[in-house]
Amino acid sequence: MADGTIIVKRVKKGGHGHHGGAWKVAFADFVTAMMAFFMLMWLMGSTTPEQRAAISEYMKDPIASSGPGGSGANQHTEGGTGILDGQGAKPFDQSTSSERPESQPNPGTAPSETLTPEQAEELAKEKERQQMQELLDDLKSAIEATPALKDYKDQLLLDITSEGLRIQIIDKENRAMFAQGSPVMENYARAILRDIAKVINQVPNHISLSGHTDQTPYASTNGYSNWELSADRANAARRELLGGGMPEQKIGRVVGLSSSVLYDKEHPFSPQNRRISIIVMNKATEASITQGERNEAVKVGEVVGASAAPPAAPADTAQPAAPADTAQPAAPPAPAAPAAATPPATDPAAPPEPAKQTLEN
Repeated sequence: MADGTIIVKRVKKGGHGHHGGAWKVAFADFVTAMMAFFMLMWLMGSTTPEQRAAISEYMKDPIASSGPGGSGANQHTEGGTGILDGQGAKPFDQSTSSERPESQPNPGTAPSETLTPEQAEELAKEKERQQMQELLDDLKSAIEATPALKDYKDQLLLDITSEGLRIQIIDKENRAMFAQGSPVMENYARAILRDIAKVINQVPNHISLSGHTDQTPYASTNGYSNWELSADRANAARRELLGGGMPEQKIGRVVGLSSSVLYDKEHPFSPQNRRISIIVMNKATEASITQGERNEAVKVGEVVGASAAPPAAPADTAQPAAPADTAQPAAPPAPAAPAAATPPATDPAAPPEPAKQTLEN
C-alpha cells in the first residue's frame, strides 16, 4: 500500500523576484555621458579658439586657476596670461578672453574714445562713401530690373562726385525729356523720375536738383530766357519726385543753370547738354549750403544796419555847427542863409549872359 501512495507537491508560481537596480545605474551613466557629449559639441561650436584654450587650461589645473589661494596662482598673476589672471573669474566669462569677437562689441566702450576728432571725421566720411557706393549699386540694379528705366538706361548717367551721388538724365537725338522750349515733361521722363525717387528714399540724405539747357537762345519777347526755362524744368522734375513718394523736406535745393554748366563743352548745342541733374548730397555739401544761407542772412543784417547808420552820421557832423551858433554877435550869418539859397536860382541864369555876349560878338 505504501508503494502505491502518490504524493503531489504543488508549487505556487508567483512573479519574478526583484532583480535589483543595477540597470538604473548603467542607464544613468549612459544619459550622463550623452549629456556631456552634447555639452562638448555645443561648446565647440559656440566658443572662440581663445575661449577653448582657456577652458582647456582651466580643466588641466583648476586649483591654479581658482584664485590667489591656489598653489599655482602666482604664475598666472605674474605673467598675466592665465584664464583668470589670479582674480577668480569664471572660465566661461567672455570678458576674460584675450580677444572679443567682432560680432559682439563691448557696448560700454565707444570707438570714438580711442580716435582723434580727425580720425573720427575721416571714418565718418569713409562710411558715407560706402553708403553712396551701395546706393549707386542699388540704382544700377533697379535700372536693370525696371522696364521703365532699362529702356532708357543710355540716358541715365551715374557717378560719385565731391558733392555726393550724381544722377543725370540727358536728352538724346529725337528723344527729348521736354517739349521744345517748354517745361512740360514727356511721359517716359516722368516714369523715370518716379522710379528713381523710390530708390533714393532708401537713404536719409537731402538732394539737389538743377536744370540745364544748351546754348540755343530762347526766342521770346517778354524776357523769358533759358534761365527761366531751366529753373521751370528743374521744378517740374521736383514735382515728379514728390509724385514718386519722396518727402518734400528731402529736397534741399532746386536751381536753373541755363547753359552755364555744359555737359559737352566742345558741342554747346548738343542735346546732351539739355539735362536734369539730381545730386544725393553728402553731409559736407549739406553743411556748406546751410552755412551759406546763414552767412547770407548775416550779410543782409549788416547791410540793413549800414543803411540805418548814415542818417545818424549827418547828425553827428552837424554838431560842429554849434560853435557857429555860439558866435551870436555875428548875426549876419542868418541872412547869409537866404543868400546861399539864391545862387542855385542865379546859376541857371548865368549861362545866358555868356550866350548873349557870344551873340553880340
